[in-house]
Amino acid sequence: MRITIMGPAGKMGKLVVEEALKRRRDFMIVGGVVPPGRPYVRQDIGKATGNGFVGATLYDDLEFCIPISEGVIDFTTPEATMETVKKCVEYRRPLVIGTTGFDEKDIKRIEYAAKKIPILLAANTSKTVNLVYEMAELAAKTLGDDADIEIIDMHDRTKADSPSGTAKEIGQLIAAVKGKELSEIADYGRDTKRVEGNIGFHSVRAGDISSTHTIIFGMMGERLEITHRAYDWSTYAKGALDGMLFLKGKAPGLYTFKDVLNEKSEEK
Repeated sequence: MRITIMGPAGKMGKLVVEEALKRRRDFMIVGGVVPPGRPYVRQDIGKATGNGFVGATLYDDLEFCIPISEGVIDFTTPEATMETVKKCVEYRRPLVIGTTGFDEKDIKRIEYAAKKIPILLAANTSKTVNLVYEMAELAAKTLGDDADIEIIDMHDRTKADSPSGTAKEIGQLIAAVKGKELSEIADYGRDTKRVEGNIGFHSVRAGDISSTHTIIFGMMGERLEITHRAYDWSTYAKGALDGMLFLKGKAPGLYTFKDVLNEKSEEK
């Protein structure tokens, strides 16, 4: 599958490049897109990622490489990703979005675009994190209103959005169990007394802390904690590539990483 990688010089972009190169039977990188003015524009993608010669060029405009690709993977910024969405719709290319930090308007635009092309929108492409989603949903259904729910996400100091996209997805799942919209019951960085039935969010951004998410179900006399820690970000790159293969040949629609895992499970 011929793919274009957005932001290949970034932390996640580099990992996607590295993992794609390990899977040459599945993928051929045909180009990468970086912000204008970068010194490595028009050079081989390996120049910016430390992978030696790759045979794919870095551009500062998606227009140069999307026509020859069969899909696009984007782990960049909300602003850059929304431009990618427009181009993918224009050229009818499937898109994997690992970017987080979108506002409601952006999500609406992505949902609209998904009526024309297949889009995988995944704040987290880790298999185990998606298992955490299922565990959190089960706990919320089982414990109901007997538990006070708090979500803590910890990341390194460079993490831009708070709470993380993963924390929000967990919150949305739990809110749905309660029959609510997350916006109705979310308390971000509480500075007042706990509101009965609300979900508390707390974000830590410090040093080089690895991605960590904990969901606390606090009850009288006991508590349940579900925690996921990521030590190697390549797991997200592998998941994004699995998602790209999943989208190949799919009908337009907005897909989640759970759809990817369900299909892989059915294949077994």
